[in-house]
Amino acid sequence: MSLIPSMDDLKARARADLRIGLPVAICDGAGEGALVLAAEVVTEPRLQALRALGGTPHLAITRRRAETLRAMVYDGDLARLTLPADAGPRWIAGLADPAGDLAAPLRGPWKAERGGDARLSRAAIRLAKDARLLPAALVLELPAGEARALAEAERLTLLPAEVLLSTAMPDLAPVAQAFVPLLGAENAHLHIFRPGDGGEEHYAVEIGAPDRDKPVLARLHSACFTGDLLGSLKCDCGPQLRAAIAQMGEAGAGVLLYLNQEGRGIGLANKMRAYALQDQGFDTVEANHRLGFEDDERDFRIGAEILRQLGFSAVRLMTNNPAKVARMEDCGVTVVERVPLKVGRNPLNSKYLDTKAQKSGHVL
Repeated sequence: MSLIPSMDDLKARARADLRIGLPVAICDGAGEGALVLAAEVVTEPRLQALRALGGTPHLAITRRRAETLRAMVYDGDLARLTLPADAGPRWIAGLADPAGDLAAPLRGPWKAERGGDARLSRAAIRLAKDARLLPAALVLELPAGEARALAEAERLTLLPAEVLLSTAMPDLAPVAQAFVPLLGAENAHLHIFRPGDGGEEHYAVEIGAPDRDKPVLARLHSACFTGDLLGSLKCDCGPQLRAAIAQMGEAGAGVLLYLNQEGRGIGLANKMRAYALQDQGFDTVEANHRLGFEDDERDFRIGAEILRQLGFSAVRLMTNNPAKVARMEDCGVTVVERVPLKVGRNPLNSKYLDTKAQKSGHVL
């Protein structure tokens, strides 16, 4: 058994480092490297230390955020904004976070870098997303050898860009299961699945004894702290969760997958930022875009893999989202029927549900 950290180990370490404001070193196979800091947590001492290395850092932001800031996008899915010499942590965080956009609508003009390879910046944004931070990163490009030497001297995490940009799904392993009687479904077992890259665990609630040879009544439910636990009236998540369990209990069998992909995959803190933007008048899709995210950042391959490990290959999927049906089919799970789950509408979430229908294709 080797004690050397694997790439998955290093990715987990890099996510933690970025969240607490430590720089992470990235290298690619073409001899290029970079030091990366998360825009929302950069501090003055670390910013000065970065500048002391020479060169001019740039701020890597997604195309969605660049469009909000009216910055030129030369790299397809992202923009690289040159950092002014007098820019400090507040300026950097203000570009990443749209909370103050309406108070300062005439910012800019921005100098966007063009030419060269944006691969390292793309990897930096991906790491910020994986760390559930705002998708914006301060990037200082260096020769790969210099980045490696700095990482070794300063004990920084060093990762190849291709590891961060990989679309491969981490391995999932079952780690525990137990009988847990539920309100609405007393014959239920809870299964815990842990990803090999140190990410959040995901859960499967198996109700009754579903026949593995027949399509199982199933729901993919993304975690919603505010709706599921607090009873928030801003969404329909809590009522959907309880209705799905009750319907499976009444049917005598079913599988509910509870995936820890809060806020359509952007994390609870960013979901609260999106809620604050909705209070400013933006709808749920516009809020995600202003933050720099896509409409939906979830990875439904996780749900498909859990179903496979539980022995299911076909489902009757409880969802109002036809795109979720397509995503499951793409993942190799046969969806024989879409079962509607129209519950939870109230005067405080009607606009949100209407937006999901109009912009995201939900059948409501």
